[in-house]
Parts: sequence; C-alpha cells; structure tokens
Amino acid sequence: MKGLMIRYAAAAALGQALMLAGCDRPAPAPTATPVATASATAPRPAGPERLVLAFGDSLYAGYGLDRGQSLPDAVQARLRRDGINATIVNAGVSGDTTAAGRQRLGFVLDNLPRKPDLVLLGLGGNDVLRQLPAAETRANMTAMLDELHKRGLPVVLTGMKAPPNLGAAYVTAFDRIWPDLAKRDQAGLYPFVLDGVIGDPQLMQADRVHPNATGVARIADRLTPLVAAGLKPAG
Repeated sequence: MKGLMIRYAAAAALGQALMLAGCDRPAPAPTATPVATASATAPRPAGPERLVLAFGDSLYAGYGLDRGQSLPDAVQARLRRDGINATIVNAGVSGDTTAAGRQRLGFVLDNLPRKPDLVLLGLGGNDVLRQLPAAETRANMTAMLDELHKRGLPVVLTGMKAPPNLGAAYVTAFDRIWPDLAKRDQAGLYPFVLDGVIGDPQLMQADRVHPNATGVARIADRLTPLVAAGLKPAG
C-alpha cells in the first residue's frame, strides 16, 4: 500500500493519497460494539436536544487527536455555540470500508438512545486505497442511504475523491458516487471531507495523513452550516 502512495507526482495528489492510507491505520475491528457519545465541548443552549449520528471511518473517529478533538466534537461545539442544542454520537471506526459500514449500520442505529434527527455519513477512503471497484462502493453507499431513508432519517454526506493515478475511468466513476447519491436522495453534500486541509502541514498531523486539531477546526467551520441546515425543521 505504501508503494501505491509514493507514486503520486503532484504534491496535492500525494497528500490525498497519504490521507487515504491513513484511513486504514490499524484499529479495532468494526464489530458490533456500543457507540460512544461525543463529550460535551460547549455549554448546552436552551431548546430541545437534536441528536446527530456521525457514522464514518478514522476521519470521524479522531485518529491521533486527544479526546474531545474529533470532527464530530468540533461540529457539536459549533452547533451549540450557534444556539442549537445538539448532541453528536461519534460512530467513527478507523479502517472501515463502505462494506464494513454497511454491515454495522443497522446495529448502530438500533442501539442509539432514540431515533437521530440527522445522520452525518462519511465513508469511502479505505475503498479507494484498496482499489475496490467503484461499483461496489456505490452499491454499499446506496444500501446505507436506502436503510437511512427507510427509517426516515435525513443525511449529510461528506464525500471522498480518488487519486488521479488510478486512471481517469476509475476517478470519474468513484468521484461521481457522492454527488449522484446526494442528488438522488436530496441529501446534504460536503463534496470532499479534507478540502482546504490536505497538503497543508500546518493543518495536518506529522503523518501528513490526518488533520490535526487546527485542521479539524477548519473542516468543522465549513461543515457545521450544512449540518445546521439539515437540522432545521421541515417546512
């Protein structure tokens, strides 16, 4: 896998490839284990609690960060700062592919304290690292969205992109998954989860793979308005 990563010529492509490698760092197997609620990182505002499920891989799990510094924590803090009484359940598992996420999604949903008001869904990096067929990734993402919509759950997708050395056909097929599904399901879409962060050493951990706390804050600043919009009552 490391050999795959070093074949990137452009710095931006290299940074993206390293990010994808980091999504597959050794981690507990994605077995059916209870999910953990993100710690409160900002005072709770008044109003009814809005429950959000963050379901993804290491980029949600907070690989290499201190407790309370993950992306779900950072989004939760910003929502509360903005007057939304939100609690985000962090169900990120490092190393998860879309197939692994598809396998555990029902268990996670069934073990939440109640039906969530919104699901933040971010998987796919490990699929492209392993060069899994884009059709498989699309099928797994589609199945997860179908399950979420069957349960009446609105979704915000955080997308992934394929590195260019995998070929134009693969890149096109892979990169279209998230925009296509967002359009199909009228889901919120943040097109590339590491946009504006990957490749900047001031925003990345020493491994140049995962965002540091400052990088997470940058992503959360951009992502939070989309999550807030997804939490607005219909109509």
